[in-house]
Amino acid sequence: MSQKREFEEGKGRIEGGSSEDKRRRFKSVVQEVMRLQTVKHFLEPVLEPLIRKVVKEEVELALGKHLAGIKWICEKETHPLESRNLQLKFLNNLSLPVFTSARIEGDEGQAIRVGLIDPSTGQIFSSGPASSAKLEVFVVEGDFNSVSDWTDEDIRNNIVREREGKKPLLNGNVFAVLNDGIGVMDEISFTDNSSWTRSRKFRLGVRIVDQFDYVKIREAITESFVVRDHRGELYKKHHPPSLFDEVWRLEKIGKDGAFHRRLNLSNINTVKDFLTHFHLNSSKLRQVLGTGMSSKMWEITLDHARSCVLDSSVHVYQAPGFQKKTAVVFNVVAQVLGLLVDFQYIPAEKLSEIEKAQAEVMVIDALSHLNEVISYDDEVSMMRNVLNAPASQGSVAGIDYSGLSLTSLDGYGFVSSLHNTAECSGKHSDDVDMEVTPHGLYEDYDNLWNCSHILGLEEPQSELQSALDDFMSQKNASVGGKAHSKRWTKLFSVSRWLSVFKYVKLGKI
Repeated sequence: MSQKREFEEGKGRIEGGSSEDKRRRFKSVVQEVMRLQTVKHFLEPVLEPLIRKVVKEEVELALGKHLAGIKWICEKETHPLESRNLQLKFLNNLSLPVFTSARIEGDEGQAIRVGLIDPSTGQIFSSGPASSAKLEVFVVEGDFNSVSDWTDEDIRNNIVREREGKKPLLNGNVFAVLNDGIGVMDEISFTDNSSWTRSRKFRLGVRIVDQFDYVKIREAITESFVVRDHRGELYKKHHPPSLFDEVWRLEKIGKDGAFHRRLNLSNINTVKDFLTHFHLNSSKLRQVLGTGMSSKMWEITLDHARSCVLDSSVHVYQAPGFQKKTAVVFNVVAQVLGLLVDFQYIPAEKLSEIEKAQAEVMVIDALSHLNEVISYDDEVSMMRNVLNAPASQGSVAGIDYSGLSLTSLDGYGFVSSLHNTAECSGKHSDDVDMEVTPHGLYEDYDNLWNCSHILGLEEPQSELQSALDDFMSQKNASVGGKAHSKRWTKLFSVSRWLSVFKYVKLGKI
């Protein structure tokens, strides 16, 4: 009986345990389904775009490398086991001088550019893995022989490292990557000057970091250059100098040095002063600098000063003590450009030595009488305004009118002061004093046109000027009364015609 009771109790416990396990399993299944639904509805919209983007980028990158490799393999199959020699080359020159902490630049402030060159063609090598290789910038000694072929060991033995306790010699991004065979080295600067090296100069070098089968790439090396401390930038020379730079900006003239002090004592403070004194009296300027400046130094300083960019203005001066109708033409630094003789311009290179000496004396006199100097924007405007004067030698009332031109009449208020008191036909009153009250100006434009035909004028400027010369060349005594008045009528008709022509040209009528 007891055994039967124990068996029934054990059977009841087994049946009860199995039902609890079923409930737990059902609960876990429900929880798993809920978690999957949560992931599907909440996480999947977020994760799917991210996963797609990452997969796409990786596939494109792998595909690009694969295609580049195929292209390179094809090239290798075209020339199996053939070694290729390439070389790096700086595509622009360094901008000098170079100062510490200042960005190393190329010509005209551009970034330094390096190209991978195929020596057989001289062209940029823009295909294959080498055209997208990684570059490194380094510094070598200034006396490194960059002309002959060098080995890797030669490069290693001449690389310049920073001084002990100093920062790395190059600051910035010393690495770059070629893009289709061209690399840009930007934002690089020196942290130390070059005065402590054996050559007192540096060279920049660029080399390939990666290695490629059957391809040898030669490094690029610049010319040697000096690196100065940044504080020296305040005292650097300007290339080219400006007219208004202080004179110590010229080569071989140090700030507050002996030459600088000597020039200041002679009131030569700027580059313009230096050039002006040179053109006026070069031997005296040479004496001011003294024997301490050798002939070679003098030539260097003078060449640097001459490289100054001058403006195009010219100045004309007629000295009262010289021959009548002779004027000197000079520029902003008192350099003789030529002479005006009888309204003919003779350039300096065609002047005789005597004429050149005379012109230089006239320039010196002009600097003492600046209020009598006439300035023009350039030689063209000078030729147009000065050489437009007629060659007639006549005069009225003792006044030399040979420089008179119709274009200048209105500028002196001559035309505007006249009154229309006669008709175009030339009619006039005999009792009018034409010497005092000029007549013959017309308000009606048709009459003015008829007047121009009366005078026989077809071309405005040249013919009107010819009419003026013809009028002024006639003797006052040869014609009296009515004929005299006709001449005045014609003259002022011409003047009025020119005034109207001017206003029409300016769009005021």
